[in-house]
Amino acid sequence: MKRLTVLIAILSVFLLLAACGGTTDEEGTSESENNGTMNNGEEEQQQGGEETESITVNMMNQDGEEIGTAELMQQDGGTMIQVDASNLPEGMHGFHIHETGSCEAPDFKSAGGHFNPADTSHGTKSEDGPHAGDLENLEVSADGTVQKEILNEKVTLEKGKDNSLLKESGTALVIHASADDNSSQPSGDAGDRIACGVIAE
Repeated sequence: MKRLTVLIAILSVFLLLAACGGTTDEEGTSESENNGTMNNGEEEQQQGGEETESITVNMMNQDGEEIGTAELMQQDGGTMIQVDASNLPEGMHGFHIHETGSCEAPDFKSAGGHFNPADTSHGTKSEDGPHAGDLENLEVSADGTVQKEILNEKVTLEKGKDNSLLKESGTALVIHASADDNSSQPSGDAGDRIACGVIAE
């Protein structure tokens, strides 16, 4: 009987130790897996944050009235510009990024010239062009509205780069009265500046 009692006690100890060891292993594995999942999630969030960075630009006319917005979004291939505006003259209009973040109505000359960090010529038809700030013409419909997406591969929203739209003095989006011919220097003969918006954080 004594031997049987001793054997039962020894078996009980072994079973208890085995149970504790198994629990520890399972918990250890679980924690490791959870940590791995959390780290991957953090990396995905950081990467996602970089890809979805965006800035909203409020576009104003010569009377200082808001006529719409332009949404700028950083993408792998450059900066996507989504324009949604109204109360504009029907037809084709030059559209550019200008070198200074200032929009003083009514002429918007405070925005300076086209954004041109690489010191190139104006227009896609120029041998040494285009400027980084040269964009496609906007076509305004008969009701005075325009919605357009333009991908500019020559600019970025990443600070500290020569082609960054978020440079210290800022930049601006400008809509002109006439179409840009993509060749005339220095600005495509696009006429007066009829709308402007400052690109800022």
